[in-house]
Amino acid sequence: MLNLKGKTAVVTGGSRGIGEAIAYKFASEGVNIAVVYGGNAQAAEKVCGKCAEEYGVKAIPYQCDVSKFDVVKETVAKIKSDFGSAQILVNNAGITRDGLVAMMKEEDFDATLNTNLKGAFNMIRHMTGVFLRAKEGCIINITSVAGIMGNAGQSNYAASKAGLIGLTKSVAKELAPRGIRCNAVAPGFIKTDMTEAQTDNPLLSMIPLGEMGKPEDIAEAVAYLASAGYVTGEVLRVDGGIAM
Repeated sequence: MLNLKGKTAVVTGGSRGIGEAIAYKFASEGVNIAVVYGGNAQAAEKVCGKCAEEYGVKAIPYQCDVSKFDVVKETVAKIKSDFGSAQILVNNAGITRDGLVAMMKEEDFDATLNTNLKGAFNMIRHMTGVFLRAKEGCIINITSVAGIMGNAGQSNYAASKAGLIGLTKSVAKELAPRGIRCNAVAPGFIKTDMTEAQTDNPLLSMIPLGEMGKPEDIAEAVAYLASAGYVTGEVLRVDGGIAM
């Protein structure tokens, strides 16, 4: 297992939910944090404040629409300037625009793919140069069991997360010769703001472990993949067994 202390992690969607838990987990391991967020500056600043005050690491928030190629390029340049380098990227930013495929609006399909899948590509594309200069790098994409097993009413979300799995494996193969690893974590039903509206989802009764997971469960898996130096191209399910 690799020692993460002193490294820098870039966490997208890091102001709440799973991303917030990931930021705290890394900070507890002595990792400096760049929190990339979409719109809630106050929440991002709160996360960075806790990382700095409780764990003594450097933590800075960056507002960024990850679906915009040039905006991501500018943000990555700022992160490199502030931190000098970075060794870990967690692509956690994601949205849902649920609806039945027969009635889904084109803009809802596009918005979901642009944030969840193209956003991850944009971050990987611009962070790769940073990793190459650092001569090390670890990319962890937060996908979903929806991308493995599908989910009615979430064709856009499932497609974006399935695409993220393909992206993960392809990037892992491309960058392995340069010592850069790429893995994914596939959460099941996790207690976050995004899943609050799904408490009556019939799939919940199909979870073998009998309960929803916590953001901290995902954070532990991310930390493992960040420190597991001989693991790449893997999709680690953290789902209570629902997709086995």
